[in-house]
Amino acid sequence: MVIESFNPATDQVLQQFPAHTAPQIDAALAKAATAQKHWSQLPVAQRLPHLSQVAATLRANAADYAKLITLEVGKPITESLAEVEKCTWNFDFYAKTAGSMLSDEIVASSASDSRIVYDPLGLVLAVMPWNYPFWQVMRAAAPVLAGGNGLVLKHASNVPQCALALQDVFAKAGLPAGLFTTLLTDSKSVAGLIADVRIHAVTFTGSTPVGRSIASQAGQALKKQVLELGGSDPFIVLADADINAAAATAAKARFHNTGQSCISAKRFIVEEKVAQDFVDAVCEHASKMKLSDPMDASTQIGTMARRSLRNELHAQVNASLAQGAKLCLGGKPIDGAGAFYQPTIFDHVSLQMTVAKEETFGPVAAIIRVKSPEDAVAVANATEFGLGAALWTQDLDRARRLTRQIEAGAVFVNGMVASDPRLPFGGIKQSGYGRELGALGLREFTNIKTVWTGPVKS
Repeated sequence: MVIESFNPATDQVLQQFPAHTAPQIDAALAKAATAQKHWSQLPVAQRLPHLSQVAATLRANAADYAKLITLEVGKPITESLAEVEKCTWNFDFYAKTAGSMLSDEIVASSASDSRIVYDPLGLVLAVMPWNYPFWQVMRAAAPVLAGGNGLVLKHASNVPQCALALQDVFAKAGLPAGLFTTLLTDSKSVAGLIADVRIHAVTFTGSTPVGRSIASQAGQALKKQVLELGGSDPFIVLADADINAAAATAAKARFHNTGQSCISAKRFIVEEKVAQDFVDAVCEHASKMKLSDPMDASTQIGTMARRSLRNELHAQVNASLAQGAKLCLGGKPIDGAGAFYQPTIFDHVSLQMTVAKEETFGPVAAIIRVKSPEDAVAVANATEFGLGAALWTQDLDRARRLTRQIEAGAVFVNGMVASDPRLPFGGIKQSGYGRELGALGLREFTNIKTVWTGPVKS
């Protein structure tokens, strides 16, 4: 089997790699397990300087890594550079904070001493998507490694150069060989990897259907999982919002990474009083965004990752048009090489239309008009997903009340939903479970152990 590196902006094959054979995978897992055992025996304070070295390696090679991301995924080069920088931030953050996050927690009890300690679990299998080929992996890797674990990466098959470059980052940073291991293999091998006794837990980012399958396989093996799945994030704009600021952020939130993000704003739920002003403003912002060669530093919208994904998106657009959605901008693929698609905005979308019911993984926005803040929250919650949400209003007391009613793993008030190393990240409902990032994300892949020491206090 051959795994291809393919440029979606030019339709050209960049490179081909032979998939790892079963003996090669077995040898890699054995090496990873040995490396993790040694790593787990290091005190936390001795692990953390290695994380700083990873950050330094990323920083020193940022331009090369960003070019790889853009070549294989088609996102604008400026966004690829920002992605590498965010990975650097993540490793710097955990290098500085993981020691305190993993320190023993003393708990008063009847014992002479009782505490909670955070021990390593072992090897964590990371099954990762292509849309943020560095960030999605490094978001998981920093806390996994800080916790004394090892990481085995099964990356998306369309980003093999990024997958191998990630392994090279850790080699250049001087971490033990095998502690971070990339396997070039197809999705059919995932079940066998999960079942392997050397794998102790699984982290997955991707679609909800695949997440269900991985959860079932991991559950059968009784192995811990963290699942970050699909999203159909609402972006609520109330009548008292700063409409120009909301519209500018809306354009960025929808068309960043060419709309190919689980936490992209997808459903724009706007109070009727200001709906037309918002529609006009967001269409103006979107129409000014430059769609061009992703390697051009001035490009703001690149190409979709594959023509097949563009075809699926266009089918959703055509279905929504047939259902009565009003097309305000775009709506068509762009002729020529690459999987480019016009930034597209629909208005007067109802809950029954395709762009409201389904996750649109590309540059398509759906504007839904509502009569009141209460209706806005009801529409926001009328989805099987629950990843992120944004709420725009100048009444912060009302915002605090409404954020508690919105069914999502994160709610951003007057801002764009984004992951942040300092805060936990994850979803509810069909968007998955468990948390990444922050202290909670670090502890997800530890053995949270109670240590009770007698005698009982009198």
